Amino acid sequence: MNNLIPQLVDISETSLTLALQQAMDNKTKPVGSLGRLEQLGVQLGQILGTTKPELHAPQMVVFAADHGLTARGVSAFPSDVTWQMVENFLAGGAAVSVLARQHGLALTVVDCGVRHDFLAGLVPGANRAGLQVRKAAWGTADASVEAAMTPQQCQTALAHGQALVKALPGNTLLLGEMGIGNTSAASLLLARLARLDIARCTGAGTGLDAASVVRKTDVLRDVLLRHQAVTEPLSVLATMGGLEIATMVGAILQAAHERRVVLVDGFIASSAVLVAHALQPLVLQRCVFAHRSGERGHELMLHHLGVQPLLDLGLRLGEGSGAALAWPLLESASLLLREMASFESASVSEKTLSEPPLTTLQQVVEP
Repeated sequence: MNNLIPQLVDISETSLTLALQQAMDNKTKPVGSLGRLEQLGVQLGQILGTTKPELHAPQMVVFAADHGLTARGVSAFPSDVTWQMVENFLAGGAAVSVLARQHGLALTVVDCGVRHDFLAGLVPGANRAGLQVRKAAWGTADASVEAAMTPQQCQTALAHGQALVKALPGNTLLLGEMGIGNTSAASLLLARLARLDIARCTGAGTGLDAASVVRKTDVLRDVLLRHQAVTEPLSVLATMGGLEIATMVGAILQAAHERRVVLVDGFIASSAVLVAHALQPLVLQRCVFAHRSGERGHELMLHHLGVQPLLDLGLRLGEGSGAALAWPLLESASLLLREMASFESASVSEKTLSEPPLTTLQQVVEP
């Protein structure tokens, strides 16, 4: 599978980085006063290779698939909800559909392995608007019994993700997902790749009560024990992951190779980045993490990757909803670099603006 892992260049230690930082520091403001927006602007410039980064044709892609592990009762919802929610996305009724419309994001739903035929009844070769069918399999196997995917299925999913990104316009990829049972897959990937106890990585997912979370954790512990010899990242992905996660890994690697900005949603999307990072660490330079999920394992995943998300709203919906909500911050950061005046262009005295004004008390005490 290694032929599917592109080589990435380091974009952090360049003359461009210095030029970007100088450009941001010379805007008409005290240095650092825009906080993390300044760091974000510099990162966007690094990724896109310019001191005037411009984001265009942003692509929100929701990767969907089913999980055989749901047969073990790890989710509060039945597997049929996966295909029903895909239909909801296509009809424009889901949260991410609303947010994508609000922010002008092109929305594509990808059937990576849903146990449903979305093209049934259509003439051969027909398509549905907003849907791409790129099944590597009709759902994964039950990972508590056997590997979730065969090596070939995993390789096919990776290739599908890369081909998908190659065909998309724009320079920004927003990651979303849908798959009943996929918090279990993400928890397993985190536990194995970050070497953490599964109890720390397992949360309520779609809304399990405390007793059900304990049962879910026991099932996942059995999976890890059955596959205890599996440690290499791609093998871990194939054995314990999901088809939507594997397709996302391929998409992330391709987007990073093309120096697109990758805006990462929550726990599931971050688990795909976790795998991609294990394969090619420089992937992180191209990734912006939208938010800290309310799902228990996400904080541990972000800590393991050494990244800080933009938002912390207690979200745990998935779909790409957090990425859509964070999108305007990327737009603002890029606009500030492109359009905000410098001290020189605005004829503003840098020294006067950079020095904090005296407080009222200082004015009284220090005449």
